[in-house]
Amino acid sequence: MKILQTSVAMACLISGLTSAAIAQDLAVEIAAVKAANEKYRDVNVALAEGYIPDPSGHCVSAAMEGLPAEWGAMGLHYLNPAVLKLTASEPRVDGEGTNTDFMKPAILLYEPQADGSLELVGVENLVFQKAWLAAGNTEPPVFAGRVWDAMADDPKTEADEAHMFEPHYDQHVWFRENPAGDLLPFNPNVTCEYKKHEG
Repeated sequence: MKILQTSVAMACLISGLTSAAIAQDLAVEIAAVKAANEKYRDVNVALAEGYIPDPSGHCVSAAMEGLPAEWGAMGLHYLNPAVLKLTASEPRVDGEGTNTDFMKPAILLYEPQADGSLELVGVENLVFQKAWLAAGNTEPPVFAGRVWDAMADDPKTEADEAHMFEPHYDQHVWFRENPAGDLLPFNPNVTCEYKKHEG
């Protein structure tokens, strides 16, 4: 019995150490991604380098997607058409992009501030499923051990799960602390409260 208890204790210790090591590795990866994209804290730099505001103008929140409001938001998306290799915008956004390099992401995530400025809170990459498979890939992309989210609209639901994009994989990396997880789509610490609505 004593041997069994010792074995269980050792297994728990090893599991705990492994989890801590994984968390530390993720923190290091996120810090590197944040450092590489630090220049985009100035949205004018992003604009000068080819990023454009999402034409929809939406500040994406969980609530607007019909999801629990406590999940928070994604914020405003600034897209880089060249990285996404966009080929169409109607009826859905389509492209040939397969970029998985978060040091040069396809999308920047900004949170509107009370004074009208924007704060960079994270980045995102998006690859179109058709282009990803055509490039010879048989499995979805993976970042820091996490399989990217597969996004495709379900015509049976009222919400547009793919956000007007053709089927794709996407992955968020948050610079602002995310209690839900630094790689999950929504961040409870991000808000669209100060998004200005024209008209």
